[in-house]
Amino acid sequence: MRCPPACAALLAAFLITSCGTGGHAPPPTPVASASGFNGTDAAWLQLMIPMAGRALPMLDLGARRGSTPEVRELAASLAGAHRDELDRLRELRAAAGLPDVNAHEGHDMPGMVTAARLDAMRGARGKAFDRLFLESVRAHLDQSVKVTRGERDSGADPRALAMAADLGRTRTEQLKALSAVE
Repeated sequence: MRCPPACAALLAAFLITSCGTGGHAPPPTPVASASGFNGTDAAWLQLMIPMAGRALPMLDLGARRGSTPEVRELAASLAGAHRDELDRLRELRAAAGLPDVNAHEGHDMPGMVTAARLDAMRGARGKAFDRLFLESVRAHLDQSVKVTRGERDSGADPRALAMAADLGRTRTEQLKALSAVE
């Protein structure tokens, strides 16, 4: 069941403003475009791109510094998948006519790897590193699932909806792989 347009607009506003302003002006609220993208599609793209982008340094670190082969392999697999997702998300952003800017620059939101968390991981070794890494990966994947569910429920563009469906399946598989390592 899709939510009505008013619900979709509310969801889009929530997705964009849920990070707070952190002293920055809030990003502009996206509007429906002639290309078929609605506000939810735009908000989802504007959030998923920085979420995936911030996850990459953490995943690359995990691939190098995990204390077990399982942690290193999981991190490398997730990093490759995130790079592919970023390419697809950026293509959709261009198709939507959205600017190539990070509307969430400087915002620390649920599921985004913070600079402080990344610094803590860089300072940790062995099992302590693995614990921080795996906790951060879980938070990122869980939040990606929540945000993507909003797109699947209220998005409009068939390409964005298809990618959200793919991403939902991928995140479910990634969470299972994570659980096997934890």
